[in-house]
Amino acid sequence: MSEENEVAERPDLDQLTAVYLKIRDRRADNKREFENVDKDLEAQQQMLAEQMLDTCKEMGADSIRTPHGTIIRSVKSKYWTGDWDSMYSFIKEHSAFGLLEKRLHQTNMKDFLAENPNVMPMGLNVENEYTVVVRRAKS
Repeated sequence: MSEENEVAERPDLDQLTAVYLKIRDRRADNKREFENVDKDLEAQQQMLAEQMLDTCKEMGADSIRTPHGTIIRSVKSKYWTGDWDSMYSFIKEHSAFGLLEKRLHQTNMKDFLAENPNVMPMGLNVENEYTVVVRRAKS
């Protein structure tokens, strides 16, 4: 096979780039449109939820059955800390490591490994994959 044939068989990269950017723009437009519609629906739903919570409170009820469904009032708790040093000490003191999520901070791990190329934590798994980034040409 000659070099000319190899070049002719390659896809037109400019055309692939143009189509890729067109699809990316369309997806961004679709996402923006969806987010705007969803934001409105979410606001309507929140207004209805507040009315249902008020009604449950007035009635002293944790659940109310209706022909379309059951309204259930429950307590949702969120926990956080503003003092991580104290929290780490508390967790260590009480051997309460289950209070932490089991995941690694991706950027910090990447930086640590780059700064310490001869150190590899036992049990660490690494998956690398090639990706494509397409930047729009400057006009």
